[in-house]
Amino acid sequence: MNDFSVSMALVDFIPVLFFAIAAVILQRDLYNKMSKGAFALFAAGTINVTCAGALKAIWKLLYALGVCDFEALNAMFFPVQSIGFLLAGIGILAMLTHKQSKSAALAVAPPVFSGTFVFVGLMVAGLGIMDAVLCILAGKLKKPALIAIFVLSFVCSLCMGYLSSQNFAEASMNWIAEGVNVIGQGTLLLGVCLLHKNGLADYKIREEKAE
Repeated sequence: MNDFSVSMALVDFIPVLFFAIAAVILQRDLYNKMSKGAFALFAAGTINVTCAGALKAIWKLLYALGVCDFEALNAMFFPVQSIGFLLAGIGILAMLTHKQSKSAALAVAPPVFSGTFVFVGLMVAGLGIMDAVLCILAGKLKKPALIAIFVLSFVCSLCMGYLSSQNFAEASMNWIAEGVNVIGQGTLLLGVCLLHKNGLADYKIREEKAE
């Protein structure tokens, strides 16, 4: 039996909100730097991640309120979120490399294996790519201090991967995971906001490469 409280369920919405805001800022700032294919992958990936997190938070809230145990909302979390992160990572990487490949999108079809390990791997790979590109952009904007913020966000995400293998039926594990997730998505949002403030929207990636 899961030990969820209403307050715990509501806190679970905070990292989802942080990530959603960061994703919207990045989509607006990077739109004119991406091909349609790259932006479609990035947008679809971030939307998947946001929806997966929101639906799991809703599952916790429904459970805590005693409405029902909507297990499907919990079961879909890892597959939808991990594939979302991988799509977002591929999309933002394509922005730098200018390589367009339709096969890349097909390569992230949901795997048929059971368990969560494969999904944790996809999530970490996608997050790693996305944070690496954001670090590169921070360097190009001459804001190396922001790299530490994105590294911290990635480390928190790695911790979430480890925590996902623990027993989430206990309230203590849920609070720890939610705290790590809030810090991870909060630092991502902070880094994205600072990139935006320092001119990410006006930065010309393609013009720089063409010179």
